[in-house]
Amino acid sequence: MINLLLPERKHNSVSLADLAFFLYGLGVLFLFSGCKKDESATPANTSLAFTVNGSYNGTLTYAGLNTKPTISFTFTEPVSSSTVADGVKLTTASGSAVAIATNLQNGDKTLIVTPQNDLASFSDYRLAVNNSLQSSTGGRLVNPVTINLGTGLDDTDKFPRISDEELLTLVQRQTFKYFYDFGHPVSGLARERNTSGNTVTTGGSGFSIMALVTGVHRGFITRAEGLARLEKIVDFLKNRAERFHGAYPHWLNGNTGAVQPFSANDNGADLVETSFLMQGLLTARQYFDGADAAETTLRNDITAIYNAVEWDWFRQNNSNTLYWHWSPDFGWAKNLPIRGWNESLIIYVLAAASPTHTIPKSVYDNGWANNGGMRNGNVYYGIQLPLGPALGGPLFFEHYSFLGINPMGLTDTYASYQVQTRAHTLINYNYCVDNPKNFYGYGENCWGLTASDIQGGYTASSPTNDRSFIAPTAALSSMPYTPTESMRALRFFYYKLGDKIWKEYGFVDSFSLQEKWFASSFLAIDQGPIIVMIENYRSGLLWDLFMSAPEVQNGLKKLGFSSPKLE
Repeated sequence: MINLLLPERKHNSVSLADLAFFLYGLGVLFLFSGCKKDESATPANTSLAFTVNGSYNGTLTYAGLNTKPTISFTFTEPVSSSTVADGVKLTTASGSAVAIATNLQNGDKTLIVTPQNDLASFSDYRLAVNNSLQSSTGGRLVNPVTINLGTGLDDTDKFPRISDEELLTLVQRQTFKYFYDFGHPVSGLARERNTSGNTVTTGGSGFSIMALVTGVHRGFITRAEGLARLEKIVDFLKNRAERFHGAYPHWLNGNTGAVQPFSANDNGADLVETSFLMQGLLTARQYFDGADAAETTLRNDITAIYNAVEWDWFRQNNSNTLYWHWSPDFGWAKNLPIRGWNESLIIYVLAAASPTHTIPKSVYDNGWANNGGMRNGNVYYGIQLPLGPALGGPLFFEHYSFLGINPMGLTDTYASYQVQTRAHTLINYNYCVDNPKNFYGYGENCWGLTASDIQGGYTASSPTNDRSFIAPTAALSSMPYTPTESMRALRFFYYKLGDKIWKEYGFVDSFSLQEKWFASSFLAIDQGPIIVMIENYRSGLLWDLFMSAPEVQNGLKKLGFSSPKLE
């Protein structure tokens, strides 16, 4: 502003020079006022503000949106409708154009933008408003923006609704294909994963044998077909597969039976994987109980394979602990004792049960139970956890050994295993519902942390190692422990996420709604427990078969277990 006041003088007197300067200033003011252009002839620039689905989060990134979001732009000046088409663009993350619908309102100061068609769920898009957009007077947009839009769950059902019993059967049948249709053609054993070629897994094959029994029981294949497949497996294990003191390696070549090294210093016996294999074999032995020559020979071969495992030798120099690995080249170099609480209870039960290479109870107490050191007793989410690490660890701890061992009513000096399995699962469930890391999608319908593939690798997910990856096997294999929560998860996985995770061999290994990532992999050790534990929930079949083995009965009693299933 020009100051039109005369300069202040001490005696309020005005000199001729001051008066002349004042008159000159007035002349300049009038001159510029008279020459000023008409403001209406100047193009008016405009700026914008926006909301996504009615809200503004202070950033340019919006995640978890519905598949047809509404983006509303408010301008300070009316905008030219003829410039909207070039000035507003929606594209996919790869840059492909996406058709939009636009609607000017409020005297052309409000622009509503929506996709013409539903966007893909769990996908990323970019909505750009650029300098091609102009005001109605031809002014420019002073603050062009690019908004990042990420869609979330499309809540529509992806498949027709069926009864829960039909859904359970469907999941078992589809998952069974991984082991039967995709089983290795020479050995009959389970491939480690769907991309592993000729590499077969011994532990996962134990799970596959239990799945085979389930498949016969459910009518997916005939008893003759199941017997033929099992004969192929047992013949390969008996006559071709490498063994070390009776124990098998983690991985084998499915054509030759030669060891496939699992990791450094690990090209020999793996006692944990061997125990999972024996669990499956003994279950099948109890199922194929016919008096004919084929089933009799099968049972005798399985018994011989089990009796050949030198469980006591894996005490490593007669110590009071069993050790996981031994290599003909590296000896005990890995030096990993098998101590609880984890997935390995089955090892000590089968070792104690062996009629040829048994272990005393002291090895169980000192090695596995660490003289009570495996106890927990803390309370998480209002639930006391008898055994194991803080918040329970990954859920496969409560799956692998209990494919055959029935935890219902099972107790020993250290715990009630019915309480243990349910408590661990509910803590895992409640952690996901609580969702302390605020991962998108977690909740009562979407939960379950265990070991699985993740984006870029593999990890044992748990409440203390949560990276946003949910594995379907975690909740589904917990069906006997948490039937309500697990069934709710199954419905969500199938009906709501089925277009992303339901494939030729059942559910893919894992997914992250937070990262919009969905595995393409299937793993034997994750697919197997789904079939088996759903069956244990439905009929108790595998529990009844395994627990009926005389060796298992003796082993559990020897270690001090009590159960209604022990005679």
